[in-house]
Amino acid sequence: MTIKRVLSCKSWGEARKVISQRRVQINGNLCLDPARRLTERDVVKVWEVPLRKPVDESAIRFVHVDDDLVIVEKPAGVTSVRHFEERRMKHKRKQLQPTLEELLPMALAKYLRAKRTSSFAKESTVTESTTPKPTRKKHSPKYLEALERLAGRLTIIAVHRLDRDTSGLMIFARNRRTAVRLGELFRQHAIDRRYLAVVQGAPTAQTFDSHLIRDRGDGHRGSVSEPIPDDAQRAVTHIRPIEAIGGYSVVECKLETGRTHQIRIHLAEAGHPLCGENIYHRSVDGRMHNDSSGAPRQALHSSALRFVHPMTGKILKFVMPWPDDLQRWLNQLKKTV
Repeated sequence: MTIKRVLSCKSWGEARKVISQRRVQINGNLCLDPARRLTERDVVKVWEVPLRKPVDESAIRFVHVDDDLVIVEKPAGVTSVRHFEERRMKHKRKQLQPTLEELLPMALAKYLRAKRTSSFAKESTVTESTTPKPTRKKHSPKYLEALERLAGRLTIIAVHRLDRDTSGLMIFARNRRTAVRLGELFRQHAIDRRYLAVVQGAPTAQTFDSHLIRDRGDGHRGSVSEPIPDDAQRAVTHIRPIEAIGGYSVVECKLETGRTHQIRIHLAEAGHPLCGENIYHRSVDGRMHNDSSGAPRQALHSSALRFVHPMTGKILKFVMPWPDDLQRWLNQLKKTV
């Protein structure tokens, strides 16, 4: 099924115009690809006004950089890595909505270039007569060419994922050896990952331990009861309440495993879906969890990491507070409940 058919456009030109105006969402995600094929399960929304522009490398914040790995604050609204079926897409189509993994080489190149320039400035002794005049062409062709060459030499390897609309701390390896060792740490559950979430209701401190399957019966991932299918994956999430806000709660979620949508599924199945949840807001039997919180997106943020550096043995600890969009919403929510 094509997007043109769903949009009921008379021509491809009309369909392309609606898409290029950032007015089409598929399954809650902005679509800028007119060649995107649809399935019967896809939900297409057409908006009267344009949606916000896709995230670019300028929105990426570096928390830690060394020769073996980088830790960034992932902005909401960007996919972590390219889905397997999209790996062979043409470069031009990928550029319409690049993933975080694809944006990082250029972002890191700019970061390293700026750091080198800053270090040089600090080390240099200048006088008024020898101070170089500032150039107006900060992004001259030569500058951009140098950045592209540097970005092309950088290796960036994702070792875990965050959902498209989840923000926060994320680790990337800068070489294969580090990627392998980080993968081992994840499999050994040796990386302490904690998330902040705002949910409906008032959950108690507890541990969710279930087996997840791709289709729980309504086309979405979910937990399955005995007998456990061979392709089911065990998922363990520990939660503890932090703050009550009227009919909502801020909770800390600690991952023991890292399955797709694990936190979202466990909280929703317990009757406490995330505020702003757009997939797991409905039970398998069709009952809807009404959300009147006004959350701008799913209220989930990767807030803390702690692990032993796989190459240096140094303990790394990072904490990242709520990003601006969720903090503003939380402040408003506290005033209205």
